[in-house]
Amino acid sequence: MEPFSSPEPGVPAGKSSSVPQKKYHVLVGVTGSVAALKLPLLVAELLKITGLEVKVVTTERAKHFYSAQEIPVTLYSDEDEWQLWRGRSDPVLHIELRRWADLMVVAPLDANTLAKLANGICDNLLTCVIRAWDLSKPLLFCPAMNTAMWEHPITAQQVERLKGFGYTEIPCVVKKLVCGDEG
Repeated sequence: MEPFSSPEPGVPAGKSSSVPQKKYHVLVGVTGSVAALKLPLLVAELLKITGLEVKVVTTERAKHFYSAQEIPVTLYSDEDEWQLWRGRSDPVLHIELRRWADLMVVAPLDANTLAKLANGICDNLLTCVIRAWDLSKPLLFCPAMNTAMWEHPITAQQVERLKGFGYTEIPCVVKKLVCGDEG
């Protein structure tokens, strides 16, 4: 009789750990909100989940808030989109990332990028990935902006538009903001 052993974490009962498990691909988008300071923490927490593979797409403005050296996964920006493609048969990065990802989370989503997405503007790598997104896959967005910007009437309209596309909002939390405001 074989000795009983409990399954390994992340491996369903009755499945052998010698059988390779499919990695779940999470694409993180980060925009130019001061909340981008938390990108290293977000990536670190995601990497604690067994079976996840993470890649990050950043806007140029988001780079102001974190150090690329603190991000232990592949980090893509606009420059990569243009360096990868040289000719007709070359891969197009925003399409390759869209195909690779099983889920996308945009955290933080600043007011500027929210407005772009709501109006179909795709002028950087991140907005191009989202514009080409496979709507059968989940896309989560986490708005992050100053309270005055959040309370502007256009913001609610833009959030509703994204939800109308089938994207899922992760609601804001009330706290003391970096600028000192409460909201």
